Amino acid sequence: MPRKLRSFTIADMIIVTGGAGFIGSNLIKGLNSQGITQIIVVDDLSDGKKHLNLNRLKIADYIDKNDLLNQLDHFKNVQTIFHQGACSNTMETDGAFMMRNNFTFSKELLQFALKNQIDFLYASSASVYGDGTSGFRESIDCEYPLNIYAYSKFLFDQYVREILRTNKSPSSQILGLRYFNVYGYQENHKGTMASVAFHLMNQLNHNEPLKLFEGSESFKRDFVFVDDVVDINLFFFEKKLSGIYNCGTGKSRSFLDVANILRAINPSALIETIPFPSALLKKYQTFTEANLTSLRDSGYTKSSVSLEAGIQRYYEQFQKTGGLF
Repeated sequence: MPRKLRSFTIADMIIVTGGAGFIGSNLIKGLNSQGITQIIVVDDLSDGKKHLNLNRLKIADYIDKNDLLNQLDHFKNVQTIFHQGACSNTMETDGAFMMRNNFTFSKELLQFALKNQIDFLYASSASVYGDGTSGFRESIDCEYPLNIYAYSKFLFDQYVREILRTNKSPSSQILGLRYFNVYGYQENHKGTMASVAFHLMNQLNHNEPLKLFEGSESFKRDFVFVDDVVDINLFFFEKKLSGIYNCGTGKSRSFLDVANILRAINPSALIETIPFPSALLKKYQTFTEANLTSLRDSGYTKSSVSLEAGIQRYYEQFQKTGGLF
């Protein structure tokens, strides 16, 4: 059962950037489940098919991402900004574009929130930890991004840390969640950046072998079901805590595990090994596993959905709708 959030009046308004995206649309569904519909979606619908992610959601308005900063003065009565929008393509090499989109845009939005005492919850990324050789604690000692996407997230985290360091009691909540390897409903539009579970289920539905990179039995990630990500967001939304926290399960599983779970669901599936792409060499995290000490210390005690249960739920929905709500 979803937790009951703090009281919410019709005069309150929430902005969700990236609201037509993967995690953003799931977050809006979670807010809707609490009776919250006064939501302004900010996104870029140049890919018109992304509207499918909004079809089942209740929102108050939509604004194109490129128009938001010029219209911010109209939204001083907003209660909370969930900043989920970003360029998440880890293969993007245009650093200037990535920094404008993920860093500069985020700074301007945060400064607006601080000026108007608006709570600000944003999507960080486990990619900031790089190869993970120093661990996965929310500490700069553990952080060494391997690509420009990860660096854009890393640098914004440093910007937030400095604000929190110099202002121990900010008038606004400032909360960053470092998403690990999220999978689940509504990621159809993500193309190559969709989860391995999505790609394997798509191959399964087309009667194709489940394609895994060579060495996938040794590639281990912290796969976190999107329902858990929503629940953690709503927990912090309710508690109004500030800081930067990992958002994962604390358990690493291999890509081969994902394929084998799908084979258990559909025993006819075959697994095919394909060469590891040279373009990913030295830019690819082969291991992630969230350290959840800070998350647990915050008071969040709920157990994560197991990989088996999450893939089962996702597969059932995929069979019905292709993975949409």
